[in-house]
This record gives sequence, C-alpha cells and structure tokens, in this order.
Amino acid sequence: MATKKKPTPKKSTASVKKSQKEKPIILITNDDGVTAPGIQNLVEAVKDLGKIVVVAPDKPQSGMGHAITIGQPLRLHKLHTEDNVETWSCTGTPVDCVKLAVDKVLHRKPDICLSGINHGANHSINVIYSGTMSAAVEAAIESIPSVGFSLLDYRIDADFTGARKFVKIIVEKMLSTKLDKHTVLNVNIPAVAPELLKGYKICKQAYAKYEEDFIERNDPHGRHYYWLTGEFVNFDKGKDTDVWALANNYVSVVPVQFDLTNYVLKAKLEKLWKG
Repeated sequence: MATKKKPTPKKSTASVKKSQKEKPIILITNDDGVTAPGIQNLVEAVKDLGKIVVVAPDKPQSGMGHAITIGQPLRLHKLHTEDNVETWSCTGTPVDCVKLAVDKVLHRKPDICLSGINHGANHSINVIYSGTMSAAVEAAIESIPSVGFSLLDYRIDADFTGARKFVKIIVEKMLSTKLDKHTVLNVNIPAVAPELLKGYKICKQAYAKYEEDFIERNDPHGRHYYWLTGEFVNFDKGKDTDVWALANNYVSVVPVQFDLTNYVLKAKLEKLWKG
C-alpha cells in the first residue's frame, strides 16, 4: 500500500515577508565627481551589502560646503546600471545630489548614505568646507544615517586598498546597529600602506585650522588677483582627536552633528542675560 506523502507545510506570511526582505538601499555620492577613482572604490567596497544607487556631481565640487543651486536649473543624467549599481550624474552640488536622489531618483529615503571616498583630508575644521561631508550632513538632516569617507591622499592614482577595507568594516557596523536617524560620521583614512593601518578610533574633532595667506599677482592686463594658500596648524595636542589618530596610523571616526547650538554657552547666557 502506497504511503501518502505529507503535504509540505506552508510558510507563514511573516516568514515569506522575511525571506523576501530586500537588501538595504545605499545612496552614494561625493564632491570629486561621478568619475573620480574615490567614488568607484567606495562602490566596490560596499556593492555586496545592498542595492547601490550613485548620484554624484558631473564635475569636481570640492570646497562647496553646504551650497545648493537656486539660480539655475538642475539636470540629472542616467549613466548606466550594471552589477546592481545604478549610476546618475547631476549638474549640481553634492547637497543637490542628495536632495534630487531622494526626491526624483529613489522616490524614498535610502537606508544609509555614503559620501566619498574623498581625495584629501576632511579632518578638523575641514569638515566645515567639505562638499563630501556636507552631502553626508544633508542626508542626516533628511533623517538618513550617513557617513563621509576621506583618504589623506590627493593623487588621482592614490592606493585605496586600505580605505576599501575600513569602509566595508564601518558600513557593516552601521547597517547592523540601530542608529539614530540623524547619525553622521566623519571618517578619515591615513595615506599609508594597508598593513600599517592599526585600526580605527572614535575621536573628537581637533581644533586645527589653516593659517591662511593670499598670494597677490598681476594678470597679463596688469589687474590684481589673489591665490589662497596657507599652512595647516594643529592647536589641539590631545590624544583623543582625529588629527592625533591619523598621525598615528589610525582611521579616525568622528560623530558630527548639524545642530550648531553651543549648549554650555546657552545655559550661561540664560543666567547672565535674564530679562
């Protein structure tokens, strides 16, 4: 007598939904331009961690800070989709790229936003001027946990091997941690051989800045013009800063915020300036 085959138990709705859960959507941008080696290395480091959508400037936008375009139209151009990576170029600033990505490309907030890998440092006061970090900050303003990555090497042929390793480590940690929706991290990576990188350190932003000067010259018509130059000076000798970490071959990780309120001074003035 043939034995009746037991029916295969049906999966619960919850388990079906769980199995069908999509990988996180990762938005990637930068300020060096969509074709820069840094952004290509950033994509390479994380492309197996989720659905990658790149929206980046069509030309270099370094030093743009949190600038947005309001006096002229913005244009988006889809470049290609391959290996689960969708790539767009934008005529605007890094901040414009984040805004357009959320509103017109994704039509939703991504799970995380990555900016970089910048060619050059964004430690200490550089975070104020950086287009890389402003893109990350804009994402955090939009309630998207974000991180900006920078390699302390301005060369177009910089070695991103060590940077890729630590990008993946940090992004994996961010995706596996329940973060505040306004989280934004500033990550800088020393320009040393990968085997010399000692790990990463959670740091504070050093008080360091450029002692600036303007070189004055004349153009062929005899008119003055000025070229900004200067020397980077570190006034913060603590061992808990990003500058110290980088000088000692650690990747620096600095949590930053867009709330610029000085709460210590606020409390002091509330007492001193009572109306």
